[in-house]
Amino acid sequence: MSDLVLSTAIGNYGHTKPLKDGSLKSSRFELEHVEISPVPMIFRRMVRGLEFDVAEMALSTYICAREHGKAFTGLPIMLTRSFYHGGIAVNVNSGIESPKDLAGRRVGVRSYTFTPGVWTRGILQTAYGLDLESVNWIITGDEHVAEYEAPSYVQYVDNSDLAGQLVSGEIDAAIGAGPIDSPDVRPLFPEPAESDAQWFNEYGIYPISHMMVVKNEQLEANPWLAEELYSLFEQAKKPLMKQFDSGASLSGEDANIQNMARIVGGDPLPFGLESSRKTVDTFIQFTLNQQIIREPVTSEELFPVSAH
Repeated sequence: MSDLVLSTAIGNYGHTKPLKDGSLKSSRFELEHVEISPVPMIFRRMVRGLEFDVAEMALSTYICAREHGKAFTGLPIMLTRSFYHGGIAVNVNSGIESPKDLAGRRVGVRSYTFTPGVWTRGILQTAYGLDLESVNWIITGDEHVAEYEAPSYVQYVDNSDLAGQLVSGEIDAAIGAGPIDSPDVRPLFPEPAESDAQWFNEYGIYPISHMMVVKNEQLEANPWLAEELYSLFEQAKKPLMKQFDSGASLSGEDANIQNMARIVGGDPLPFGLESSRKTVDTFIQFTLNQQIIREPVTSEELFPVSAH
């Protein structure tokens, strides 16, 4: 048994299963897994209480937390990715037919720093010409980073029922409301998978959702830790890659990755900064444009540890 035991909070995915069931271990440390559901509560507890040594973290939450001096550092272990055209829904009575029709409308999202929201707004702005400041952004929850202050065109409301507000017409559209079984709601993009593929083919961006962070005090005490964690996570994803190659029928996040592989080709879970530099740089620009952060940052500053 190693003397170094790291409290660890990560979601249950095919590529984390070997780490969580103990079939894959490091000789240099032990991972003491803490089960937390839903996964976004990991981000909140890490940001607000530094509760874990190693934790999954949404990319936007990390970038925002970093600007506010939170004592953890990102590793380029990109745990989850997603495309976002399918996450925008509109009320059928709103008259919204195209992305530009969102101007002047009330568009709901769970938090302003919500990573799917940042990606979606960035896509609406860059690919469809939407002026983001022309939209009334309605936020139904708070931010993981308590110190963050949103821009003036963002409004926080007490009603946390995002889907209910969309069905009732209280808001005109929503990002990330989840499946809604109502004749009054439809997707903004009728063929989201086609729109995702078209966007990827044009821009070459494969959006990152969640990555990993490590508490700074652990990195300082164990200079080898980042490289060892990176190697461990690389090994952990190999069984899932074999399932993809075999054509196995998967579910949940694993099925999402499998579907995205059909768009991006090659490794659908690339780790390391170099393989994702364009994506990271694009997302940094989105966070600046949307005032998630106020000061520019480089991809090397986000992922300073030489694990790749």
